[in-house]
Formats: sequence, structure tokens, C-alpha cells
Amino acid sequence: MPQSESRQRVRVRRVDQCETLDELILNCFPAFGGAFLRRIYTILDRAIGMGCPLTMAIAGPVTVSGQHQAWLIPLLETGWVGYLSTTDAVCYHDGHRSLNEHRDPIFEVPIWGDDGALRDERTIRVTDMAFDEDVLLDQDRFLTAALARPEFQRSMTGTELRYLLGALYRDAEQATGTQAGLLSTCHRLAIPVFVGAPADGSVFLNSMKLWAMKQSGLIESYKFEIDLHAEVFEACAYHRWGLFDNPPNALATLILGGGVPKNYNLQPEPALGQVLGIPNVRGYNFDVQIVTAPVTDGSLSSCPPAEAVTWGKVDKDTYQQGTESMQADYSALMPFIVKALLENRARYEKQAAETGAETLFAKDPKARGYLRPRAGYRLFEQREDLCRRLNEDVRANREWLMATLNY
Repeated sequence: MPQSESRQRVRVRRVDQCETLDELILNCFPAFGGAFLRRIYTILDRAIGMGCPLTMAIAGPVTVSGQHQAWLIPLLETGWVGYLSTTDAVCYHDGHRSLNEHRDPIFEVPIWGDDGALRDERTIRVTDMAFDEDVLLDQDRFLTAALARPEFQRSMTGTELRYLLGALYRDAEQATGTQAGLLSTCHRLAIPVFVGAPADGSVFLNSMKLWAMKQSGLIESYKFEIDLHAEVFEACAYHRWGLFDNPPNALATLILGGGVPKNYNLQPEPALGQVLGIPNVRGYNFDVQIVTAPVTDGSLSSCPPAEAVTWGKVDKDTYQQGTESMQADYSALMPFIVKALLENRARYEKQAAETGAETLFAKDPKARGYLRPRAGYRLFEQREDLCRRLNEDVRANREWLMATLNY
């Protein structure tokens, strides 16, 4: 083929000729940073259209800032997302809006204001979001009372902890008439929530308080523990499910910010293939990330999907068509991306109602992925069975594993 025929020509459309966000993103972002946004959007569009389960990693204060209610929960309610990796702080701040003692506790402050004055008036600041210090103290009281309840007095995975907390947050939201938060939504949809650094946040600090009270003889018993082995194994079981049990036998990931949530989202592949020695394990077929860290800083936060290919975390055969990394603030982009994807779904729903779903799927196969059931994959409800299947794979790999005990 002549080189001139293989070139991708730059063609644009006037913004006043675009009726949807999909048309705007595809036709009005031809170059530079805009082209990165277009590529990220088109990759997500392909992955959703294929019916790939989407895993998400989110670093940053999405709950204290209200971003979870603005665009994250609408994305989770599509049924496209398998599981979520985030921080303990995101789970902690998720409870603030439903506390009995506070109504609408979050307010705006200047980023470059007088922080000394804020401290004097007992105001806590997170960038340009703020709340009274009493919100933290009352959130601690809520969590202490929650963790002391009978259902928490055992060893469990962090996903079980957050599932139970989601039920308590839901009850508090309903009692106070508060809009549903992140953990209550994940509880309703049975979406597992992973936290790779559980000790780095105030949910665990309140558990430490109860542990210390038991150690000091102030309370008789406190038996809650997080089983990190079982939690990592559970994440591996979900990855195995996506590769081998669930058509199309491929996975996609959306990474917003970096740090531990990103690494936790990427580690099931090396855990399965490199450490457990399970054969034929592949990385993600689709990997898009929006991070602010520059790639030259050498951090995990900034490393692009191509670097993850060398570790096996991203599939080497698909990464050139199915991955992209954009250096940007995801809070400035995700409302537009999610809105465009939701508009696509609404368009397919309308067409299915007019022509019939099977007729639509035959005409446009991508519609089937977009219109998967809103109930979602409900992986948390399947965790015991999926972990059992992975255990069977481990037993079948006995010879290889036993050989790794000698060095």
C-alpha cells in the first residue's frame, strides 16, 4: 500500500455542527492534548462495545469533593464496571454527608487562602473543599461504633469490610435523606472495593483505636482483622474470571491518578502468572489512564501502559491499539467522558426500543456491550465461587509451585 494511502488524514467538524458529546470529541479534538482525550474516549468506547468488564483505579479525594455523585456513581450504575480500587480516605470521607449531626457539611474555600485562619476556626481544607473539624470527630464516632458491631468481629477481606460499611452508610443516608454515596452504591451493585493500603487512612485508624483499647484492658474483646492474603487472592480470582470465564475473555482498566490504587489494579496479572505460575495469564487488553505525574519522574503513578507491557500487566499484542496515557487532571475531564458514554447508551436504548434489541445488535454489535444489564457483574456475590476456582488452579499447579520453595 502506498504510504499516502496509509496516512490518517486530519479532518474536523465545526463545533456548531455537532449535536452530541460523542460527535464533539470525535471531530473537534484533532491534535495535541485534545487528541489524547479523543484517543482515551475511543478506547473506552471500544472496550465497552466489546463487553469487556471495566476495572477502575481512583486516587484522590473524589468523595469529599462530591465527584462520586457527579460522575462516578452514574458510571458505576451502567453495569460496565467489575470492581474498584481506591484509598481508605475515599471510603472514610464517603460518610460525611450522612452524619446525623451535620447537613451539607462540605463547602468551598480558596486554594491560596489563609490556612492559619482556617486552623483557628477549626476548618479542615482539602484543596478547595472544606468542612468543620467536628465532621471528622463525628465520623470517627460513627466508625468506632460500626467496627464494634458483632458482624465485624472476625477476620475478613477489605472488600467484606467495605461491603458491610456500605450497608451502614446506606442506612445513614436513608435516615438523613442524603443522596447515595460511593460505598452504599457499591453495596447495592455488589461491586468489590479494594484498598491496597488500608492502614493509610482513618477507617483503619478507628480500628486501631479499638485494638488499643482492648490491649490496654479498656474493653474486653475486639476481634476485627483484615485478611490481606485473602483480599489479594480475591482480586486475582476476579482477574482470572475476566480472562477465562467471562466472554469476551478480556479486561479493560480505567486508571485515574496513580499511587497504590493504580498498582493494586495492575498486580493481579503478575500475581497469577509470575507468582502463582498459572499458565496463559494475560494482562489488560485495554488500559487508559489520566494522571498528572510526568513520566520523567520515574514513579509508578506516571508510567504509561507501554511500560506495564514489559511486566506483563498489559497485553503485548493489543497495547498499541488499546492503551493511552494522558497527563491531565481527571476531575476536569471525567464529567465530559462519562456524559458522552451515557449519551451513547441512551441512543442505543432508544434504537433498541424502536427496532428490537436483536435487530440492533445485528446492525451494530457494539450496542450489545453498551446495553449490558445495569445490575452489573455483581462480583462480590460471586467471590467464594471464583476464589474456589482459582484454588483449583493452584492445586493443579502443585509441581511448579513446590519447585519454587527451593532457592
